[in-house]
Amino acid sequence: MSELHSFVPSGTGAAARPTSGPTLVERAYQHLLSMLMTVQIAPGERIPIDTVARQLGISQTPIREALSQLEAEKLVYKTTNVGYRASPQMTPEEVHDLYTLRLLIEPYAAAQAAKHMDDEALAILQSIQADMDAVVERDERAFARIAEADAQLHRLIAKGSGNRLIEETIERLHSHLQIFRSLYQNSAQPDAPETAAREHQQIIAALLAHDPVAAEESVREHLTRSQRRMDRASAQLR
Repeated sequence: MSELHSFVPSGTGAAARPTSGPTLVERAYQHLLSMLMTVQIAPGERIPIDTVARQLGISQTPIREALSQLEAEKLVYKTTNVGYRASPQMTPEEVHDLYTLRLLIEPYAAAQAAKHMDDEALAILQSIQADMDAVVERDERAFARIAEADAQLHRLIAKGSGNRLIEETIERLHSHLQIFRSLYQNSAQPDAPETAAREHQQIIAALLAHDPVAAEESVREHLTRSQRRMDRASAQLR
């Protein structure tokens, strides 16, 4: 996954109500997803429901519901008489194939998003751009934010496509990829953050300009280069 913003539409003849906070299931889902994506729950590791319930101070029922959602997204799996485990680590070949699939979907999504960027989306883009600029300028404080800014940008593109199925697909693909990145973050490519940030700057510029052709081309170029970087990282760590 993952909406950037949520709202409650006002009904006819009724005052609009403020958006409610996350449900217990949503809290459990976000907690578990964060643990998986940062590899605090390692690939293949058992997920003790009772421990998670104590960490969050809630019952086991919403934990189980959240795990069912993550199972549908192939991020965890359930074994009889054992319970839930994090899904096995992706192989380098699977990551390469994942990028190939993203190349088929995300350039189109970017072109559509460039056509439909509203003021709210543009404001988010400018915030992401500031993070990317800081990385290019080698601001050490910004490096911790690049993964979050990267995920936010791709979510924005996915949502901006206007296609719910594309949005859900990109969100799931990105979650799997982020777990792989967390495992390989110490690979011998010290300039990768700055390089990726420059590529993101080009994407953001195209989106801010409402230029669908440039947005499509810049996303395709970024994903192609990212695929090569991940292939090299995989080869170095084999």
